[in-house]
Amino acid sequence: MSAEAPEAPAALLARELVTELVRGGVRHVVLSPGSRSAPLAYALLAAHDAGWLRLHVRVDERVAGFVALGLARADGVPAAVVTTSGTAVANLHPAVLEAAHSGVPLVVLSADRPHELRRTGASQTTEQVGIFAAAPRWEADLPADTPPAATRQVVVRALAAATGARSGDPGPVHLNVAFRDPLVPGAAWQPGDPPARRDVVAFRGAGGAVDVPAGGRTVVVAGDGAGPQAARLAEAGGWPLLAEPTSGARTGTHVVAAYRLLLAELGGEVERVLVLGHPTLSRPVSALLARPGVDVVVVAPTGAVWPDVAGTAARVAGGVRVLPGDDDGAWLARWQRAGAAAEEVLAAHEELDGLGVARTVAAAASAHAPGRRETLVLGSSMTVRDWDLAVPALPEGLRVVANRGLAGIDGTIATATGLALATAAPVRAVLGDLTFLHDAGALLRGSLEEEVDLQVVLLNDRGGAIFATLEHGAPERAVTFERVFGTPQEVDVAALCAGYGVRHTAVASREQLADVLAEPVVGRSVVEVTLDRTELRDQRARLADRVGRAVRQELG
Repeated sequence: MSAEAPEAPAALLARELVTELVRGGVRHVVLSPGSRSAPLAYALLAAHDAGWLRLHVRVDERVAGFVALGLARADGVPAAVVTTSGTAVANLHPAVLEAAHSGVPLVVLSADRPHELRRTGASQTTEQVGIFAAAPRWEADLPADTPPAATRQVVVRALAAATGARSGDPGPVHLNVAFRDPLVPGAAWQPGDPPARRDVVAFRGAGGAVDVPAGGRTVVVAGDGAGPQAARLAEAGGWPLLAEPTSGARTGTHVVAAYRLLLAELGGEVERVLVLGHPTLSRPVSALLARPGVDVVVVAPTGAVWPDVAGTAARVAGGVRVLPGDDDGAWLARWQRAGAAAEEVLAAHEELDGLGVARTVAAAASAHAPGRRETLVLGSSMTVRDWDLAVPALPEGLRVVANRGLAGIDGTIATATGLALATAAPVRAVLGDLTFLHDAGALLRGSLEEEVDLQVVLLNDRGGAIFATLEHGAPERAVTFERVFGTPQEVDVAALCAGYGVRHTAVASREQLADVLAEPVVGRSVVEVTLDRTELRDQRARLADRVGRAVRQELG
């Protein structure tokens, strides 16, 4: 009787990688099918069936990358994405860049040809090592014969880099894995019980707090990802809180509505700004941070890069200690009165436009928030800016997310899908038509893949509305605007949804939208709101003028 043949080295390497990823805390892996990545596909499916992890399959690598990004964003735990060799790897670049700039622990495993086939003209073979340039926090090229001990060390280092355990700078990592034929395992893998969690690298604590006295003409600017500590800091110091919708800090009594419009009236009085997170939405905020004479303190507990575009930061610290100071409450009250005046004008704005949709969706999400955690994903263009202007303080427990690391519109639906898969809770994505069309392929669900509860609220104004509010939309540029900025399109969204097996509802009023949003989010659906952008620039100018007059009248 002949001895049993040894297992293929590719299968053994793949199993070791999967085992060590699970041991290091990875619970979700997104796979795009391919031949060279077959050893990982077999190992991942076996691990999924054994309850080690959850495997998600997507046919489009760009979509797969953003689904993994959403999975990792859900709770900050590294999620992995697996591709085959060649152009498949390049399709991950947008998600890798977003992860790099937003600090998301994304693990890329790209299958590759063995080293002897590189630079020989072999099919689907290119230079995959370094393909993401400077974006990864760490990367490694694993030869086809990498021994188990070396594989374990590589994964430990990769996950430490992805989580920022040593650097304080979480982000994407890239493991390029060479597989040599045969790619099919000799026998099915029986993983057994999940491996015990192993935390090899201890997390480095944040430090370097600075002392700031309470009171004074100080404001707290909370950008994307600032977290609830920004709200606590504003309350401790008695300061106005200028919080972006995706800051995680837009709660409490110190939040100031429509702050970007108020800066025209109150910005000149500000003496100190405490900056948390990554503020990117408002040109008035950028102007405030660049103004000479303002004491700018950037609170950045982690990361090698901190937000200081104008180079005016006097201090960059890991935290702030609020010391007793002279504070009669007048400064905060002045901002709150101005915010209330602006909110009164915005509340009277009843048009069906981006601002009206934002308020309607926020009201629906807030009504559902008690007792359940709901997530909203905002498109990184006009939508998130409409929310910044129109929506006042949000209830605690309502999470608002946008891909603001690079503020791209790509991958928004896929990111929302990943969040829905990770949280097992309803997710609403609110976005414009160009953002929707850019990622429509993410609506596809394989017949063997689990369903998600995802509702996409589509603001369809048939083009790029945001450019109308910028210098490109000025009347003197009207001749060129539509072709190269407005980019009008006439896609039949209902037919597109039908092709992907997604429910479609068209609404024509805020009341109808509110009725649709009151229903539970079950499965995949698109709620299409048709808007008119032809007068958007003038409408927003008139609204800003009304807010300015109301604020001046309130402040005397």
